Amino acid sequence: MSPAIHARPEESRLREQIVEFGASLFARGLTAGSSGNLSVRTDDGWLLTPTNASLGRLDPARLSRLDWEGRLLDGDAASKEAFLHRAMYQERPQARAIVHLHSTHSAAVSCMCGLNHDDCIPPLTPYFVMKIGRLPLVPYHRPGDPALAGAIRSLARKHSAVLLANHGPVVSGSSLEAAVYAAEELEETAKLFLLLRDVPVNPLNAQQIAELKSAFSLDI
Repeated sequence: MSPAIHARPEESRLREQIVEFGASLFARGLTAGSSGNLSVRTDDGWLLTPTNASLGRLDPARLSRLDWEGRLLDGDAASKEAFLHRAMYQERPQARAIVHLHSTHSAAVSCMCGLNHDDCIPPLTPYFVMKIGRLPLVPYHRPGDPALAGAIRSLARKHSAVLLANHGPVVSGSSLEAAVYAAEELEETAKLFLLLRDVPVNPLNAQQIAELKSAFSLDI
């Protein structure tokens, strides 16, 4: 497929945004090597970072452009994890962008024993509740396993983010900016969770969470 060099103005803006956020995530150590991928909805499909591409060195003209069925229309070959994004988009029509990272602290939590699979990081801060809500753990699947799409689909309708066991987070948002900010908040809360492992903590209670939902019209 040839690179998309005559993109429409709005699509061009989204391509540049993917490059900008990818570089920022890479520079801050939230993704290493060629790990992680970003995607954004367009009018007729979605844009996705290519396979084996470093988020720190993306070319806007070479991003993968796919249709709603996940078929490559132009650009470089899509990430092998494209189906993760497609499954989330299918179940969350309100999602406009998705961030998948192998960020250190979130990935570390995903490897832990004894997690609550329905809510694997407690509501330690209001910001985690506001941007993530409840975070379910998706059972382990090997990278690229198509069965992982079904596992994500079963959770995505009720959850804007999921944590893949022994892998990392998949986070959706109303824009790429919102999805990136939510992924960053998840990583910071995972860091807090690990720091506080052997310390008694006071997570937010049901009443405090309900107050946040009401005050900020949260759909979590």
